[in-house]
Amino acid sequence: MNQFDKTHTVKNNFIKNNPDFLKPMFGTTDVIPLWIADMDFEVAKPIQEALQELVSRNIYSYEFKTKDVFKAISDWNFKRHQLKLNPESFIQVLGVLTGIGVLIRELSEKGDHIMVQTPVYHQFFKIIETAERKVLNNNLKVVEDHYQMDFDAIKNQIETLNIKVILLCNPHNPVGRVWDREELQTLVDIANEYDVTIISDEIHSEIVYSKGNFNSIVSLNNSENHIAVIGSPAKTFGMQSISNGYLYIQNPKLHKQVEKSVASLYLDHGSILSANATIAAYTKGEEWLENLLEYLENTVNWILDFVEKELPDVTMYKPEGTYQIWLNFSKLNLSDIALKHLIMQQAKLGLAPGDWFESNHTQFMRMNIASPLTKIKQSFYQLKEAINNGLDNSFNETKINYRKKPF
Repeated sequence: MNQFDKTHTVKNNFIKNNPDFLKPMFGTTDVIPLWIADMDFEVAKPIQEALQELVSRNIYSYEFKTKDVFKAISDWNFKRHQLKLNPESFIQVLGVLTGIGVLIRELSEKGDHIMVQTPVYHQFFKIIETAERKVLNNNLKVVEDHYQMDFDAIKNQIETLNIKVILLCNPHNPVGRVWDREELQTLVDIANEYDVTIISDEIHSEIVYSKGNFNSIVSLNNSENHIAVIGSPAKTFGMQSISNGYLYIQNPKLHKQVEKSVASLYLDHGSILSANATIAAYTKGEEWLENLLEYLENTVNWILDFVEKELPDVTMYKPEGTYQIWLNFSKLNLSDIALKHLIMQQAKLGLAPGDWFESNHTQFMRMNIASPLTKIKQSFYQLKEAINNGLDNSFNETKINYRKKPF
């Protein structure tokens, strides 16, 4: 059996299974939960061993390995991406979203617009709005079932509104694009022209399939004033509940400014559990990752084949990276509420509704596929059966009021 085929029944309090989340989101707890972007897989053995070694000591005094973590991240990126990173240019934060929240406050003022490329990871909206900034949607465009940046719209919006920051997602969640070097360079050039800073969320940087190639924002020409949120092992190694986040800031003045702000709030004091697990992941986890990528790509290919043959009215945008897939159900010609009823009540699937990622994407769903293939297959069999049993547009929204946002 492949290590990723293993089904786990350990007692847990994982969010994805928690009835307090499932019931208000899906109107039921009887769903296969594929809505949140984490894994159903055991972490790599070296990570397990690093954590067990710490736990078995039974002494938990103050202990820091921050510089060792920075070196491990730098060495990993040079080996995997030929990306030369200065360990001194990192800043540790409690998590990726924490880091983005700090950066937004440092780079903009209340009332400023922050550009995001929608549909996009829903927590971006919360980070911006709770900082009393304004979300500016820059819609990605679809060309022959392929998402692209709309550079004309980007320039027009920057010229029209008071934009200080572009919050980039690379690889992009939920559409699965891994932005190529030419696209990113064009974005950097535009940002430089208008004195806008790019914050690049690169947490999915290692989940890239065989025909793709990841390019960090900091690898591009004239990118010194832009920032990468890079190095978190959360998505890559399944460490969502124990990982820190890492900012990479090349500009010395901005680095000092952000470092001071982070330290003033004591956000740079990560746990030794996270540090040791991160070092183990980046120094000993490559073989596990290669096996994971092969498994995930096999899953993607199975889904593509199934959708093409068995679900002709469902459009799947082939992901270049991430373990999320983006599904378009508009050809079913269902009302928005009837579609949610079909997916959540009839097919019994807990997928992330598209309007989490942009309010107009009500006919879309995001599905997390980092689960054993048997579970993914069962989900699609249930979807096919629900569709074949007949589509019902008469479902009334008053029966179940699905929550608009997950948190």
